[in-house]
Amino acid sequence: MDEGNVRSRKAIQDNAGEQQSVQSKEPKTMNLQKQVGLISGVSLIVGTIIGSGIFISPKSVLRNTGAVGPCLVIWAVCGVISTLGALCFAELGTMITKSGGEYPYLMEAFGPIPAFLFSWASVIVMKPSSFAIICLSFAEYASAPFYPGCTPPVVVIKCLAAAAILAITTINALSVKLASYVQNVLTAAKMIIIIVIIVSGIVLLAQGNTENFVNSFEGSQITAGGIGLALYNGLWAYDGWNQLNYITEELKNPYRNLPLSIIIGIPVIIVCYLLINISYFTVMTATELLQSPAVAVTFGDRVLHPAAWMVPLFVAFSTIGSANGSCFTAGRLTYVAGREGHMLKFLSYISVKRLTPSPAITFYGIVGMIYIIPADINTLINYFSFAVWIFYGLTIAGLVVMRFTKKDMKRPIKIPIVIPIAMVLISIYLVLAPIIDQPEWAYLYCVLFILSGLVVYFPFVHYKVKWAQKITKPITMFVQMLMEVVPPEEQAE
Repeated sequence: MDEGNVRSRKAIQDNAGEQQSVQSKEPKTMNLQKQVGLISGVSLIVGTIIGSGIFISPKSVLRNTGAVGPCLVIWAVCGVISTLGALCFAELGTMITKSGGEYPYLMEAFGPIPAFLFSWASVIVMKPSSFAIICLSFAEYASAPFYPGCTPPVVVIKCLAAAAILAITTINALSVKLASYVQNVLTAAKMIIIIVIIVSGIVLLAQGNTENFVNSFEGSQITAGGIGLALYNGLWAYDGWNQLNYITEELKNPYRNLPLSIIIGIPVIIVCYLLINISYFTVMTATELLQSPAVAVTFGDRVLHPAAWMVPLFVAFSTIGSANGSCFTAGRLTYVAGREGHMLKFLSYISVKRLTPSPAITFYGIVGMIYIIPADINTLINYFSFAVWIFYGLTIAGLVVMRFTKKDMKRPIKIPIVIPIAMVLISIYLVLAPIIDQPEWAYLYCVLFILSGLVVYFPFVHYKVKWAQKITKPITMFVQMLMEVVPPEEQAE
């Protein structure tokens, strides 16, 4: 018996030693790691902004302005607005170094209710619908070469968009480094087609193809609502200027790399967008551009001839790169909202092996799948932009408020207060102008949906009713075992 006891104790000690050895190989903290540098930061901004927008929005901007001249002016104005907004977010991002974009800033400035309403609207509608729009655009361009002269079947587009969502979600759930590497490669690929279009346009201008720029303001249709809708579509193409604020906790040296990425990335995009639109007008009249089913493809057919196949291929790369960047950042918003108790608890859990917020990313992908159900892309963009600018304006207003209520907070970057004030006024115009000019019930439905978050907030977040916790606890345990995830260090029990 004594010999048996000795052997048993020795076996237990050996097992304990093996467990300690295994544990020593695991990360000591279950937090997101700082793995995104300056190059990846610039790539994320450029790669996320330059996506489907520049290939979809030119028609809508032109339709709401009526002429080439004001169309180009709108594109420049959108670039300026995006730059000013990015500067405001640079101050916020270096003052409050938490991931989640607008969410932590609204929490700090106004408290939990506005922050929850933002996470509610973003996680359920704004972010996944944007993801779906981008993937549907990718599917349209990727399938176009296989159906020359006709529109690809809807089933094909939907299936391809769903496959894109699945692939991107998987990549982002597997590895931060892999997602960053894919983003860098796709950004480089999309810059190829951008350069091809721009260089072709410059050559055509040098050859004297300037007739579409003569009397370029003639026939313009300028109304307050029309300008608002034109700005919506232009700003949709620029949307993503705040993407680094969603991953601040994973950004190396955020005090330096956050503002520097913005200063490098956005001016490059403004120049590219203006030159791309000018290139379009060197080969198409305003009427022809409005009638084109895919503006970039029409440009390629007329200019590149035998190499025209390059355009849909590289546009597909561009849109899938934008979708990858969107997934990378939006997953962090879901993660932060879950961490703060404003979403289901398991959405804040981190993969033990891969150190990614895989439950949040997976949830984002599933909701994005739902939004590939047929919808008019331009209408989706209008209502998406309406909701987004409500929260952009509120967040930047929070920056102004904190200048007076939180004077002692460290501000590595401090922009002139006139910039956030101007951005708040611009946001108010963008929200109100389309409603006043062309009131539609859909805008009211959008506001009601945002406010409906209060019905969820008070019982589930504020009062934490017990029966809701009984329902979610087994779900949380199941997800934890299935995906091998644990709470972040702050919430570890």
